[in-house]
Amino acid sequence: MNASLALSGRIGLSLIFIISGWGKIAAYAGTQQYMESAGLPGALLPLVIALELGGGLAILTGTFTRWIALAMAAFSLASAAVFHAHFGDAAQAINFWKNVAMAGGFLMLAAHGAGTLSLDHLWNKRRHA
Repeated sequence: MNASLALSGRIGLSLIFIISGWGKIAAYAGTQQYMESAGLPGALLPLVIALELGGGLAILTGTFTRWIALAMAAFSLASAAVFHAHFGDAAQAINFWKNVAMAGGFLMLAAHGAGTLSLDHLWNKRRHA
């Protein structure tokens, strides 16, 4: 049961980032303008897309999970601070705490790993065989 729960948790954490990464590609110019309106260089957008898509896929498959989870936790907290720390707006406050919660999930992944239904587990099993 733990293996299935760990996989389900990874799926839940990863999908929002995979979908968001694709969405940023589809609305590239608008996303770049939004980043710039928040004071960030639009030139960072390819890195954001790579982290969201690549990091999301890595979490989904359980690949380099501990390191990727730390990066995703930092990204989630940074995004919360830059884009959602507007507590006068209820929707932004909810998004802020959603990002904090996702960071918490990623920190749990960093602490405990991806579980047995992951590429990390498969590689470690083969390496120690």
